[in-house]
Amino acid sequence: MAQRIVREIMTKDVSTVTLLDNVYEVAVKMRDWNVGIIPVVNEEKDVVGVITDRDIVVRGLAEKREGSAKVEDVMSKGVVVVTPEMTADDAARLMAKEQIRRLPVVDNGKLVGIVAIGDLAVRNVLQNEAGEALAVISETTGQHQQ
Repeated sequence: MAQRIVREIMTKDVSTVTLLDNVYEVAVKMRDWNVGIIPVVNEEKDVVGVITDRDIVVRGLAEKREGSAKVEDVMSKGVVVVTPEMTADDAARLMAKEQIRRLPVVDNGKLVGIVAIGDLAVRNVLQNEAGEALAVISETTGQHQQ
């Protein structure tokens, strides 16, 4: 059986924001799209970061920033990305190694989708790898919670 690739399991319809947007606009978009992460792109659709609901809480609200705060002040930078041709198990291993649940998918530097740990598990792709990645991520992040 041929190995699945990221292109086959990624979400293609992805909402994005730019550095010109503010945190309030991002929060509304997250609510409307029912997502917890939105890629931040420049005019050429290159991924320059991501902003998560956690970023808004930790770097936004907890630092007493207004809703008008710039995306750039709150977003996560140095984002790990994958390509559409990467194998699903390589993506799962990368998620486990970097301890992240979602990866923007880029083709020639341009955003083309997003792949989540759930995409690997729900679509019966490498359930062992996806399960192990989630276990590692959950175990590590759980250490910080009381």
